[in-house]
Amino acid sequence: MQTNRITLRPWRESDAETLYKYASDPEVGPRAGWPAHKSVEESLDVIRNIFTNDHTWAIELNETREAIGCMGYYTSGESNIGIGEDDAEIGYWVGKPYWNKGICTEALRLMIDYCFNVKGFRTLWCDFFIDNPASGKVMEKCGFKDTGRINWCSHLYRGDERPVKVMRLLVADGFDRVEAGGFAGGVPAEEDADDGADKE
Repeated sequence: MQTNRITLRPWRESDAETLYKYASDPEVGPRAGWPAHKSVEESLDVIRNIFTNDHTWAIELNETREAIGCMGYYTSGESNIGIGEDDAEIGYWVGKPYWNKGICTEALRLMIDYCFNVKGFRTLWCDFFIDNPASGKVMEKCGFKDTGRINWCSHLYRGDERPVKVMRLLVADGFDRVEAGGFAGGVPAEEDADDGADKE
């Protein structure tokens, strides 16, 4: 899965140092519900035991081949919110140097396309901490609608202190497929305030 700027690909153990570089930033993890990484060894452990599966990808910057963030989905048994058997919850984050560049919007559009058109999910969900509204704006740009639901995710880092707002996107709402090398229509996402919403 890729656009002109990014590729979603499986995590590799060799990504540990790069993951630590971005995930050790105290402004990144807590926005997404996990504490900042404390060592390269911790980042390697996360890759081996959390990121190594068939529904979590590194966001790789094509220009540098560096993993700069994470994108993935969760099924009903893994989700933070009550979702159906034909649903998935999407989560993501990107390193701070890449905020406000539209990276998360591009990656989220790729994931939506994959979830609807490859995996066959009928409804997609996202949530974001209400003190991280920039992540909600990314979701809105990709077609997610506010459900009006507020949820508490106590198993997430500081999740019992901060509620999340729940967003939803239905396959019936329509979504243009992402074309190879770019978006349908050839128009990349505009700049956005990318902040993480992923769960480790």
